[in-house]
Amino acid sequence: MKLARPPRMIRFPLHFLFAYCLAIPLTALSAKLAGEPGSILNTPPDMTYYARQGDTLSGIAQRYTGRPQNWGALAKRNKIADDRAIPVGTAILIPLELLPEEASAARVTALAGLASAKPVNGEESPLELGSVLQEGTQIITGKNGFLTLTLPDDSRISIPSNSQVGLSKLRKTRYTASPRTEITLLQGKIESRIAPLSTNKGRFEVRSPLAVAGVRGTHFRVGLHQDGVANEVLSGAVAVGHLDKPQALLLPAGKGNIIRRNAVGQAAGLLPPPQLNDAYRLQERTTLQFGVADMPDAAGYRVQLARDADALDVLAENRYQGKSFKFDGLDDGQYFIRVTAIDAAGLEGLPLVQGFTLKARPEPPFTAQPKNKVRAAVVDFVWTEAAQAQAYHLQVARDAGFQQLVLDRADLTDVQFSSEQLSAGSYFWRVATIARNKTGLDQGPYSDAQGFVLMPPQTLAPLSDSGGNQLAFGWASEPGQKFLVQIGKDAAFRDLYLSRELEQAELTLPRPVAGQYFIRVRATDADGYVGAFSATQKLNIYSRWVSSDGEPVHAGQGMLRAGD
Repeated sequence: MKLARPPRMIRFPLHFLFAYCLAIPLTALSAKLAGEPGSILNTPPDMTYYARQGDTLSGIAQRYTGRPQNWGALAKRNKIADDRAIPVGTAILIPLELLPEEASAARVTALAGLASAKPVNGEESPLELGSVLQEGTQIITGKNGFLTLTLPDDSRISIPSNSQVGLSKLRKTRYTASPRTEITLLQGKIESRIAPLSTNKGRFEVRSPLAVAGVRGTHFRVGLHQDGVANEVLSGAVAVGHLDKPQALLLPAGKGNIIRRNAVGQAAGLLPPPQLNDAYRLQERTTLQFGVADMPDAAGYRVQLARDADALDVLAENRYQGKSFKFDGLDDGQYFIRVTAIDAAGLEGLPLVQGFTLKARPEPPFTAQPKNKVRAAVVDFVWTEAAQAQAYHLQVARDAGFQQLVLDRADLTDVQFSSEQLSAGSYFWRVATIARNKTGLDQGPYSDAQGFVLMPPQTLAPLSDSGGNQLAFGWASEPGQKFLVQIGKDAAFRDLYLSRELEQAELTLPRPVAGQYFIRVRATDADGYVGAFSATQKLNIYSRWVSSDGEPVHAGQGMLRAGD
């Protein structure tokens, strides 16, 4: 008897087997690996169930959809003719639409200002970070209230100030957690960032008294407009329409429209992101200032300040008609500004988001003097006292950019400093506060730079007693100046012999009695600037011999002094 030859073993190279595995569709491979009888797998648009011993379609329909009558829909979806002959491990596709719904929830993940919630059959109460909200809750934000809700599928709903929103439906499918969400906008505006619903076949709708917007994973805004409802799509696509025809128009990314009571507006292109002017990245004052380049088609701007680049954690917002924006009330730190342009129809455009730093503390002092110009040999720098200051940092430079420093002192503990080191010319100066914080000494921003021109000091010609009956002296001057001349009997000018205002740069007066005198002059320029007094000159008036007519008696080349 001839024995049959054993079957020939076919050998494949390892790389061939690897390539073969890669060629197997991922869904099929996953199904084979996950096909344990009685197990389920989320495979949108269905849930896959692997049959157990004795399963029937009506039993599966009862167990997973709650309605045995759904066996017909299962038979059609799976192309099964014999309900009683389902092999163990067979993959049964159950459409997600047939799965029963169960309650879901939303959590407050960002909150600023005043916002409150009113649950069904409950009283309105303030919201807190981390609050969990159920279906039927109404949310109200105040004038400066902002919040963001996060759904279980990581979708985000941002509610700005002066808005009222109802969580009309917060549910998910049993077994697969496919979201079923419906938001009702009653006042204001909302911005939604929806997790891709194509992977879980979820539903998300925003309804208003006039219109409805339905999405399949997108980023969009809906706001109550004075003429209707404004829709603005930033990414993805949104089907919009009246309540009785919710999919009248499909809006793609970068488009928007306005739905009025009698018409669904055509899709219109949203304005591009504005462009911020330079110098916004570092804010060194407690009042933040921003500006944008001119946009001819912009009728206004909406500006938000947030902790994050997605503007989910909004801290402040406002609408502006002009191109300059100001905000107050933020602590030092890292932030983001988000700016959109609003067109003449009221549609809000695509956003510009940029990060910036606020470092405004410790606040700088106010500069007092010098300002504009100085006519003195010694320049006195004076500033106001800053709260909690440990020291001050003074800088003086030849240029407004403080690249050519001529004076740099970071160890000043007084609110003034005098310098004799500066020569005539133009200068700029500024001062910063140094305070102590938790980590040590911290220098804040500099004050606004103050410019001044240092001019040669006022001078007097050398004085001496010529012996005449008149005392005369003069000094250098400029057109339009007026002068104050003081003669004191003491160097501090507490005991004045004379104080006279003049319009010319000279003074003649009768010879005073013998003694020691001190003389100085101060100019007031034509523009009102009052300079410093000149250096004090000392003048000795001597006793002298005089003739019968009162004239001094001279001997040789000079006056004959009494006692000579």
